[in-house]
Amino acid sequence: MPNVAVVDMAGIKVSDLTLSDAVFGIEPNAAVMHAAVVNYLANQRQGTQSALTRAEVSGGGKKPWRQKGTGHARQGSTRAPQWTHGGIVFAPKPRDYRLSLNKKMRQLAIKSALSDKVLQSALIVLDSMDVSEYKTKVVAGMLKAVGAGKKALIVLDENNSFAVKSAANIPGTKTAQTNTINAYDIINADTLILTKAAVAKLEEVYA
Repeated sequence: MPNVAVVDMAGIKVSDLTLSDAVFGIEPNAAVMHAAVVNYLANQRQGTQSALTRAEVSGGGKKPWRQKGTGHARQGSTRAPQWTHGGIVFAPKPRDYRLSLNKKMRQLAIKSALSDKVLQSALIVLDSMDVSEYKTKVVAGMLKAVGAGKKALIVLDENNSFAVKSAANIPGTKTAQTNTINAYDIINADTLILTKAAVAKLEEVYA
């Protein structure tokens, strides 16, 4: 079973914690993690892009010149794609890019991502996230004290608006709760910071 040090917000070790093998000690499945990342990024796309085809642009009803005898190439409309103000060939239209991933794959991807962070020594466990006021300096100081990377994901066991809003102004720092995490955010973070209570909840849900 993997063991990690539990630190306080000053970066001082307060205890050791044994993590569950079923959640933090599995062999990371790269294929499932890739599928989860593709799924997440596809679902972020709005799909609202739109352009007009030659059938939809206004004008162009009159043939610009007669078919033969002018020396020009034959043209039937000034709204054909090769004309300025003409329609777009294969114009993009609003569409849904959403993909689906079944529950077992989603859970395996999250467990693989968590285990990968343990293998990379990029997992930090906080004794507690004690933020009782809106102070960016408090969270920034904690990140520096624990040696977090440029991109940090802080996972809380419950909603703490003080912690969430205090971290919101720090570039590269993102917060989440145990019931809202996804494999992409875990993989994308240089450092994963979990509270001790968040570890217990993750083990309860995913073990």
